[in-house]
Amino acid sequence: MATLLTAASAQTAYDRFVDEYYFPFSPTTATSAGIHKYDDKLEDYSKAGVAKRVAALKKFESEFASLPESPDRDLVLNSVRASLLELETVRGWERNPDNYSSGITNSAFVIMSRTFARPEARLKSLTARERLMPKVLAEARANLKNPPRIYTEVAIEQMPGNISFFENDVPLAFKAVTDAKLVADFRAANNAVISSLKEYEQWMKKDLLARSQGDFRLGPSTYAKKLQYEEMVDIPLDRLLAIGYDDLRANQKRFAETAARIDPKKTPQQILADMEKDHPSGDKLLDAFRDTLGGLTKFIEEHKIVTIPSPVPPILEETPPFMRALTFASMDTPGPFETVAKEAFFNVTLPEKDWPKERVEDFMGAFNRGTILSTAIHEAYPGHYVQFLWMQHVDSKVRKLLGASSNAEGWAHYAEQMMLDEGYTNGDPKMRLGQLQDALLRDARYIVGIEMHTGKRTFDQGIEFFEKEGYQTHETAVRETKRGTSDPTYLYYTLGKLQILKLRDDYRAKKGSAFSLEEFHNNFMKQGFPPIKIVRKALLGDDSPTL
Repeated sequence: MATLLTAASAQTAYDRFVDEYYFPFSPTTATSAGIHKYDDKLEDYSKAGVAKRVAALKKFESEFASLPESPDRDLVLNSVRASLLELETVRGWERNPDNYSSGITNSAFVIMSRTFARPEARLKSLTARERLMPKVLAEARANLKNPPRIYTEVAIEQMPGNISFFENDVPLAFKAVTDAKLVADFRAANNAVISSLKEYEQWMKKDLLARSQGDFRLGPSTYAKKLQYEEMVDIPLDRLLAIGYDDLRANQKRFAETAARIDPKKTPQQILADMEKDHPSGDKLLDAFRDTLGGLTKFIEEHKIVTIPSPVPPILEETPPFMRALTFASMDTPGPFETVAKEAFFNVTLPEKDWPKERVEDFMGAFNRGTILSTAIHEAYPGHYVQFLWMQHVDSKVRKLLGASSNAEGWAHYAEQMMLDEGYTNGDPKMRLGQLQDALLRDARYIVGIEMHTGKRTFDQGIEFFEKEGYQTHETAVRETKRGTSDPTYLYYTLGKLQILKLRDDYRAKKGSAFSLEEFHNNFMKQGFPPIKIVRKALLGDDSPTL
């Protein structure tokens, strides 16, 4: 007699996947999520470790494939298949040297970044984790086979920052610890990591770089599978590309029209250069963000944009010293299972006090009025921070952990446009121009990612596209194109935004006169952050196209 599988028993299987695979095989992810039983452990980067991961994933894939279809089943099964695609086909563990050096740096960072335990306890865990790091770099030398040259070049570029992080930032984060033995143990482990990183850097320069002749391109088939498993998007790539070009042209047209409203005698690029000069002084930057957040929450409440589940705002602060090399601004929210360090921090990097005036001015150009607004919307209200607040009310363990970038980044990018569409800034053309420049950057990522990885565009042509079609500086264009070689599906910002806009239109048509923007956004938030296809089924009750 066949066993009738219930929804509850299926959910138990998904929870077991988290408990038996997701955290034990990924201690760094566990720490970040707020599960601290693995804080003294590190991922097994060896070839044998990869084989163990593959075997465990295939076991779960077989089990989940036999379970009744459901949104959570689709979410978990696609996540498993995405991991298998990465390990067996993309094989970043054989092709990307930065996975090792930046991987261990992140493993240290997640212990430092939040005070979930006393400094002494966290330092003890960090020391245990650091003792395992030299072996990781040894495994890298055994595993890496003919990486793409750009991957090795990027890894080498990253090395001074990684080494400096362990030399300066890690000790600084635990300077309050006075236990002599604990400090001595940490210094020994930390010095060993620094030495191993320096040796790894020299090995890459003198050995690996010369034999790095691999191809970074995924090819159409693997690219399509990656998109299907990670974002649950199965639209043919030529159709997907046409959608991206349509959005690019629409945004370019609106950009030109908006620039003409500001000053028809100047080119859009001249107007952008003028906008970069419109920024607060460095010592007033936090105040500028604080004032912006207050205006955003008031507008959201008065115009019924989305329910904000908690009146507690994120703590606005200067970026901690050990994070300043990594980001201009960031939202640091606790993991879904964190029970102690539950504060959320909105970090903003300020210019250093000893910088010359010219460097300060150049730095502050990234914090002009438009950038401050779009950053505050994207990171906080109603972007990532509001979505994080809603995640606290999601019951499903897998929904708390597994999701899609096209949802999380798509929502935050959608919010940048939506807030202005709803009347925030009263139609200020300079604010709209800033939003459109960000949209063009994301459009360029969308197109360059697909075209580079399917052989339609070279690396140098990718740079050219970001400059000419995305209206970006050469420096930004180079950085963004490099990112696209190893983050091929970074189309998810625009892809997610377009899917959400279509879902909103279809939901409005279904509801008719009963449509409420706030209700739509609230119902969207209740789903967690799964692929939009799952959200669409929940809100519309059908499997109609997402785009």
